[in-house]
Amino acid sequence: MRSAEDDLTARARIRNAALELFGAEGVGRVSLRAVATRAGVSHALVLHHFASKEGLRQACDEYVVSLVRGGPEADLGDTAGLAAMLEAGAAVRRYLGRAFLDGTPQAAALFDEIVEATQRWLEQGVREGRVHPSQDPRARAALYVTWLLAPLAFGEHLARALDVPDVHDMEAMLRFSRAGIEMFTRGVFAGEDALDAWDAIRKERGSR
Repeated sequence: MRSAEDDLTARARIRNAALELFGAEGVGRVSLRAVATRAGVSHALVLHHFASKEGLRQACDEYVVSLVRGGPEADLGDTAGLAAMLEAGAAVRRYLGRAFLDGTPQAAALFDEIVEATQRWLEQGVREGRVHPSQDPRARAALYVTWLLAPLAFGEHLARALDVPDVHDMEAMLRFSRAGIEMFTRGVFAGEDALDAWDAIRKERGSR
């Protein structure tokens, strides 16, 4: 007779196999039989644990979201969730990038939660003098998060631009994340010309 421990182990193997395949190929292109083969279990056992491909996808979403949050009870009131994302395995990062592109409800909720936490973190930084004030704190927080998450969704293109085999490799991630921090810390433009030009365009459009 199969034990409860065996069932839990099989469930985790199936989920991990799905993470790899869904992240690499997309949910629509992967069959439950392919997941079963990758996990080394029967198709019937996949159905036993998850009932359907949608059930398996939801289980993957919930696992990844919990992992990025640092656990079911964790709070994204600091940057721990983003740090966990960097430390997560490549299969998890690929899956999360695919989830953001596919717009799953769990990924959407996580994105909104990260934006809220990041806005609080940046506003605290403004009060402490380590972050510059912004005319639009909400937009800045959303753009900041989008910038940090973009490599997950555009990994193939970023890998090509950086001439690396896999953008999810830790060395590649350290390279482009360092460049991003440099841009946030030191800026890109040496003067105010670009900002002045943008303000002029907005003023001109507002006067029409």
